[in-house]
Amino acid sequence: MAWSKRKTTKAAQKLPLDWEDQCEKSALRKAWSLKEYDIPSALWVNSDQTQVVYAPGDGMTWADKGAKQVASVGVDEKRAFTVMVSVSSDGQVLPFQAIYEGKTERVVPSPKARYRAECDQIGCRFVPSKSSTYWSNQATMKLFVEDILVPFFDRQRARLDRPPSSKALWTIDVFSVHRSQEFRDYMEATHPNIILDFVPGGCT
Repeated sequence: MAWSKRKTTKAAQKLPLDWEDQCEKSALRKAWSLKEYDIPSALWVNSDQTQVVYAPGDGMTWADKGAKQVASVGVDEKRAFTVMVSVSSDGQVLPFQAIYEGKTERVVPSPKARYRAECDQIGCRFVPSKSSTYWSNQATMKLFVEDILVPFFDRQRARLDRPPSSKALWTIDVFSVHRSQEFRDYMEATHPNIILDFVPGGCT
């Protein structure tokens, strides 16, 4: 049948035509903030969300030899949750926030689950999305800021003998929740000492 075992593929995302200009401007904005507010590496955090699939497949199927695009059925049927992963510019890993689809605490790992106590001890948070998806939303983002990001910045300021009003830089992607007026208003009103820095859309 002239078949061979192949990895399934999809069309690559195209970069914006001005991606180089966008990335240069982004780098300059970061450099200006770091210099203008004298922000040390411990007060610059980069956060991103990643999907964690409970039982990931290897994406393999049978297809014609030499095929450029290989499709398969069922690879999008996933049971998953979202993890908010963050690291500071000096290499410190912040506690994770894991977001699960559902409205009650019953959807998150049980307090008796293996290693749950260790995760709780280092500050990881397991939260229900209280929606029909496991993606971050306004409520989970605010929980992340209050329970993980702000305490981290406060600890670093104390360690570095910085005043509570000293600026910090937070780099996040342009996911609709992050760039929403509601979230930006919340950050400006409650945490004006944290500068929001968005990764240029489609440039990663």
